[in-house]
Amino acid sequence: MFSYIYSKWKTSPSGSPFEFYSELDPARFETRKVEIFKDGRFGFASSANATLGTRLGNAPVPPVREIRQQPEFEVKEINVQDFEKIWKLATEQK
Repeated sequence: MFSYIYSKWKTSPSGSPFEFYSELDPARFETRKVEIFKDGRFGFASSANATLGTRLGNAPVPPVREIRQQPEFEVKEINVQDFEKIWKLATEQK
């Protein structure tokens, strides 16, 4: 079963993405990802496509409770509908 998370990097440097949406396979590897930059641009990645330097992680994503222990990140689980909405917005952006 796939899972979905949203995270915010509160201390992201200028020019780096600060919001992330990830679709995770049962082993917690990213299968699709959307990154949002402070200037409003969207980067996205899947096994077939990638934009703006966005890449899928090469290691499993830690559990949400573990990520929450890092004060520079906010993270929460989201549902598939929320992920699909942002995925569509990112991939249809011109």
